[in-house]
Amino acid sequence: MKRRSFLAVLPLVLAAPTVQAQTPFPTRAVTIIVPFAAGGPTDVINRLVAEGMAKDLGQPVVVENVTGAGGTIAAARVANARPDGYTILAHHIGHATSATLYRNLPYDVEKSFAPLGLVSNAAMTIVARPDFPASDLAGLMAEIRRQGDRLTLAHAGVGGANHLCGILMQYAAQKSLTTVAFRGSAPVLTEMMAGRIDVFCDQATNTAPFIRDNRIRSYAVTLDQRVPGLDLPTTAEAGQPSIVMSTWHGLYVPAATPQAVQERLSTALRAALREDRLRARFAELVTEVAPPEQATPAFHRQFLAQEVAKWRPIIQAAGVYAD
Repeated sequence: MKRRSFLAVLPLVLAAPTVQAQTPFPTRAVTIIVPFAAGGPTDVINRLVAEGMAKDLGQPVVVENVTGAGGTIAAARVANARPDGYTILAHHIGHATSATLYRNLPYDVEKSFAPLGLVSNAAMTIVARPDFPASDLAGLMAEIRRQGDRLTLAHAGVGGANHLCGILMQYAAQKSLTTVAFRGSAPVLTEMMAGRIDVFCDQATNTAPFIRDNRIRSYAVTLDQRVPGLDLPTTAEAGQPSIVMSTWHGLYVPAATPQAVQERLSTALRAALREDRLRARFAELVTEVAPPEQATPAFHRQFLAQEVAKWRPIIQAAGVYAD
């Protein structure tokens, strides 16, 4: 009897150390990979997020900039990273559109990653050179339809938010403009103020100072609601409801990351988004903080799928690819 009793409890004795050996997450620094250069909107936003997450996680959260190929180099690195939660991708709308813009990606935009939650939502603004003849968005679209490729449309890199917004405008007008590529938004705005670029669509983060000082013409914001601090109608109010987009940001980990780790990181993200310093700085950047219900894996996963589906026909119709 004693022998049988010992054998009966032996599996429980052997299993006990396994339970006790489970290590809480995290026990060391977490790295957020940002696909764009230091100092840009995506970098600034996610450094603020990293600070807030570090407080909640009790470990350092460092930002590493891995640039190139519209963010796909950084995304590939995270897709292939050890799925332990210590490597996070911070990306914007370009993650969704890369599924169509790049025809030979080494990963699947949806299947290779586990979304942790949305971070922010920034309006795009439609602007033009100071002496552009149109006084409102309807007039601008009429000029685009009338002049077509005689007008210049700037962007700061294929796959960037301003490039995508330009594609969306041309799709709405059913006209192609002459596109001119620049390295960043700052030189575009300089050339626009000098009258050498006709039309541009860029984040309010970049254009707001120029709009407020009347150094460029401004027509609308591309959200479904107005942006505080900018006296501009929405595109829907201005008669162009199909030109709706935002530069949204979200966090991702490799798809095989344990569910408990995903949930811990998502909780830390929501804690970071509640920080007063972050919220004040986002307001200065004319960027909305994602509400708690959107800073979740479930919402983010569904939203990403919708964005991939939304942009696929638009990009295919434009016939513009990054590879």
